[in-house]
Amino acid sequence: MASFVGAIAITDLVKTTLGPKGMDKILQSTGRGHEVTVTNDGATILKSLHIDNPAAKVLIDISKVQDDEVGDGTTSVVVLAGELLREAEKLVAAKIHPMTIISGYRMAAECARNALLQRVVDNKGNAEKFKSDLMKIARTTLSSKILSQDKEHFAQLAVDAVMRLKGSTNLEAIQIIKKPGGSLKDSFLDEGFILDKKIGLGQPKRIENAKILVANTAMDTDKVKIYGARVRVDSMSKVAEIEGAEKEKMREKVKKIIAHGINCFVNRQLIYNFPEELFADAGILAIEHADFDGIERLALVTGGEIASTFDNPES
Repeated sequence: MASFVGAIAITDLVKTTLGPKGMDKILQSTGRGHEVTVTNDGATILKSLHIDNPAAKVLIDISKVQDDEVGDGTTSVVVLAGELLREAEKLVAAKIHPMTIISGYRMAAECARNALLQRVVDNKGNAEKFKSDLMKIARTTLSSKILSQDKEHFAQLAVDAVMRLKGSTNLEAIQIIKKPGGSLKDSFLDEGFILDKKIGLGQPKRIENAKILVANTAMDTDKVKIYGARVRVDSMSKVAEIEGAEKEKMREKVKKIIAHGINCFVNRQLIYNFPEELFADAGILAIEHADFDGIERLALVTGGEIASTFDNPES
């Protein structure tokens, strides 16, 4: 009975977020700072709960799987499972064995599946109809979210973004950049790729027909410090020599990079002032600290590889 009670309690909790009169939940975290979240998204609510009832945990796992696989219907799947359990409770109370109930559910699932398969419509051949179907799906999924008043705008954005993937299902390729201050209506979908970073000093701000090198390499000269080496010298001029050697090494590296015949260099790590200056002299636009996902996505967009050694530019 404890299993039933726990699972049904979870269902009742998220059930009220559904529908035309769906309500938001105010969640207060138990951790430090007691952060407050206001949401009506089933997945978010369920992720935030701390629960020791095993049956309730199973329901939460169902919603997580639904979120990973489909990305929508997290609340619905929990409510459906909860209602099935509510009915099962009556049957168990009537002394029917759980295995019997389960086999009944399996038969019902089969019937439901067949009924759905008979009603399936696929308009992939007709671009116009296909797009209007996608728009309907997007509107439906947005109507329970916070965006419901701007759902036309966002449905259009979502459909356009997905259409651009040309049938690929890799959503990693869609990048979402969040900017504070502005209304929901200001959101837009941009052609191409936005890397939200500053360009180095004195470098060109605009490049047509860019030849881009995407790299993950250290562009700071402090190699000696990194490996914990210890150098004893008897005069300051020797220190200057070491620094000079480091600088020379860096200059060599930059030369190798420029030898690729590029005019845009995007690096995942820091670029120090000295190499930045060399790039500026060569008229190359260099961007440092491009984030990890950004680099992966940029390589995907440009169809390039991420380079970390620069010895053979001809390849």
